[in-house]
Amino acid sequence: MTPEELSDAITHVLKDTIAAGQLTLVDGADLPQVRVERPKSREHGDWATNIALQLAKKVGKNPREVATVLSDKIASIPGVSTVDIAGPGFLNITLDAAAAGTLAATIVEAGESYGTSDKFAGKTINLEFVSANPTGPIHLGSTRWAAVGDALARMLNAEGANVVREYYFNDHGTQIDRFVNSLLAAAKGEPTPEDGYAGDYITDIKDQILAQRPDALDAENPAEIFREIGTELMFAQIKESLHRFGTDFDVFFHENSVFESGEADRIIEQMKQDGQLFEAEGAWWMRTTDYGDDKDRVVIKSDGNHAYVAGDIAYYKNKMTRSENPADVAIYMLGADHSGYVGRLKAIAQILGYQPEQIEVMIGQLVNLVKDGKPVRMSKRAGNVVTLEDLVEAVGVDAARYELTRYSVDSTIDIDLDLLVQKSNDNPVYYVQYAHARACAVARNAADAGVDTAAGVDTALLDSPADTELLAALGQYPAAVRTAAEFYEPHRVNRYLENLATAYHRWYGISRVAPKSDEPVTDLHRTRLLLNNAARQVLANGLGLLGVTAPERM
Repeated sequence: MTPEELSDAITHVLKDTIAAGQLTLVDGADLPQVRVERPKSREHGDWATNIALQLAKKVGKNPREVATVLSDKIASIPGVSTVDIAGPGFLNITLDAAAAGTLAATIVEAGESYGTSDKFAGKTINLEFVSANPTGPIHLGSTRWAAVGDALARMLNAEGANVVREYYFNDHGTQIDRFVNSLLAAAKGEPTPEDGYAGDYITDIKDQILAQRPDALDAENPAEIFREIGTELMFAQIKESLHRFGTDFDVFFHENSVFESGEADRIIEQMKQDGQLFEAEGAWWMRTTDYGDDKDRVVIKSDGNHAYVAGDIAYYKNKMTRSENPADVAIYMLGADHSGYVGRLKAIAQILGYQPEQIEVMIGQLVNLVKDGKPVRMSKRAGNVVTLEDLVEAVGVDAARYELTRYSVDSTIDIDLDLLVQKSNDNPVYYVQYAHARACAVARNAADAGVDTAAGVDTALLDSPADTELLAALGQYPAAVRTAAEFYEPHRVNRYLENLATAYHRWYGISRVAPKSDEPVTDLHRTRLLLNNAARQVLANGLGLLGVTAPERM
């Protein structure tokens, strides 16, 4: 029995109890949503629910009274063995072995769809991440967002959302000028400008520009040629690096487009007419302090030029009003140096007439590399930063993605390059992937021994402590995915997978699936194979959400 099936059954019990007049809702009250979860101690049962506490005020009784009314009725649900009342009114539920074991069959039958739901069905989420300036290779901070953003998109998809993966192409600002000046200096054989970009990639791009346009330095406006071709080449390299990392995008939005099209000016003019901007000191301002920002923001400077926030306004409005896939929620993933943007963007959304929950700003902290116990600070290619390519070259895509998604984004992380290449249980990605490979090996060996679940299983036989521990872990997977998506915290799936791998490795050590050479194949062998295959499926599903491969052999 899955947690969803148990929740549905308890919901039917509640409705029947209300209909029978044994509990009466006060005027205007409605039934709360039933949720079941694993108790902290397995001694307390297979599942627990706080529905009696949720319902108490709605029916005018104390929680234990409600729990007493419900306990016998829940105990009558097929597959439920016992129901105990604990504390102020928690209900601890124990399933009989056969009902608990049917979870394995449910998982195998569901396959890749196990753990998915329609919670966010009908909702379009615009997820903007990476958005590195097209002035150099992807650095470590953006690499973290490439892993986390892609994993979060997969989890939101798994919960039914329509996710638009978006890259904001910063091509309207001084950083592009610095990039172009660096290319020009390299082409002329001059030193890198003081505020310019250094590294072998600048030489590479300069050479490619001159190969396409040998006359570039002699043209009337060399800077425009270097700008056009250079940014195009750099962005092509960024896209290719991200693709090799397993991260692709639906939309590449050019910052400059909202200014060239006049979209920014139209929105700002409308805001003036609607009284959403005020004039002071010769400039036009947005009163963002009314919505929690630390200061009001200039939108049009006193010289008539756009302030940076003008682009933010136009970009958010664009996301929410597009003809194709307009967003219900816009999520921004920004680096540690953008913490001041949280209040600003939240205020912009509300000033434009949207709800605070229609914009979410995530701030990612720094990533440090450590090798031989010492920090790695320099890149062979970029010169002054460590890049995505450096990390992948050192540990591979799987290890990089897994480690970058393994922690809450608001924590700084140190990546131990020596650990991530080890084939040991101390290496978390190896530990989880090896559990999957081991489950595949068990299935192969069982097939060689003639063990086939199609010949019949008996889920009541899954009654050992190791069986119940593994089943309990498997049953937690849908909730892990749901909470990861709800709270925008992909690392919850990593931690879940590590717990599942622990339960599986322990089960593997004491549970024989293939019979010994002189033993006949029994229902126990076939049923254990079913449980093994269920674990293999959930491990593969979870790794897939992280964009990490599930190898069959290691």
